[in-house]
Amino acid sequence: MSATEILNNLQQNKLSPVYFLQGAEPYFIDQVCNFLENNILNESERGFNLIVLYGKDVAMHEVLTHARRFPMMAERQVVIVKEAHLLKDFEREEGRALLENYLDNPQPTTVLAFCYKYGKLNGNLKLAKKLKKQAVVFTSEPIKDWEVSKWVGAYLRDKGYKADEMALQLIADHIGNNLERLTNEIDKMLLNLPTGTVVNPEIVEKHIGVSREYNVFELNNALLKKDATKAYRIVQYFGANPKDNHPLRVLPVLYRLFVQLLQVHYLHDRSDSTVARTIGVPAFIARQYVQALGRYPLGKVLRNIQHLHHTDLVLKGVEQPKTSEGYILKELVYKLLH
Repeated sequence: MSATEILNNLQQNKLSPVYFLQGAEPYFIDQVCNFLENNILNESERGFNLIVLYGKDVAMHEVLTHARRFPMMAERQVVIVKEAHLLKDFEREEGRALLENYLDNPQPTTVLAFCYKYGKLNGNLKLAKKLKKQAVVFTSEPIKDWEVSKWVGAYLRDKGYKADEMALQLIADHIGNNLERLTNEIDKMLLNLPTGTVVNPEIVEKHIGVSREYNVFELNNALLKKDATKAYRIVQYFGANPKDNHPLRVLPVLYRLFVQLLQVHYLHDRSDSTVARTIGVPAFIARQYVQALGRYPLGKVLRNIQHLHHTDLVLKGVEQPKTSEGYILKELVYKLLH
């Protein structure tokens, strides 16, 4: 079940006795948790019937003691365990057995939710299998890099705004797939814009701080066209502004570029619509990838992916860097172009 489906059910008051929210992307877990915390009970009921616990501070038997009690002057109570990944009993068979027993006979007037962020319960455990059958289990996965611009577009539409494709790509490439940071930056931008505004690159530059000329999106374009002068100018700017353009944030975008070119090399149908759908880019950009195949034969694309992998190891300290991070990026761009 997706976060959207869970939220739709909650809005319709279709409640389950137990929710287990897990996964590497905290944004969706927080969405469901916040709804449970703020919308299931009215303000007068929360004082006695909303219990928020933290995994590092409690044991499983304490959680379940709260869960088994009856609500006070209300139809139900809500028990939320935040930071549940820190609850040690998930690592102990006896602790897991306590929750397994509760699942067999959950308190019908309690909504019990575990927010197990940044990881997943081992799927082979008896508890994990039982949760899957007898509770609502949601696994929150990070969105893929190539899905970010689409996600940003949907987020803006939900808020009553629109955006052109270039603006969406600028935001996606500058911030990446960290949804918490994405929403924070977008929300700050929208504070200054009337509802219905069409977000364009000028607005993104002004309110989010990404340069229209010196950004990863433009670096991609320069590499696709083998425009060495522009590419070097951009990485020079990155080196002078490392806070917003750290190589470890730039590298995944460049890696995606050459993986996409690899995919296009193997396509028989290279129409704009097929390329766009296959590699996850807007249709207006797809033609650039097909044109770039002449500049980057298959062998060169494969070598560039090797260069990117090696640079990743250097930047992460697996291999000893010989120069500054800014120079490493410049050296990488030279290798990608030649």
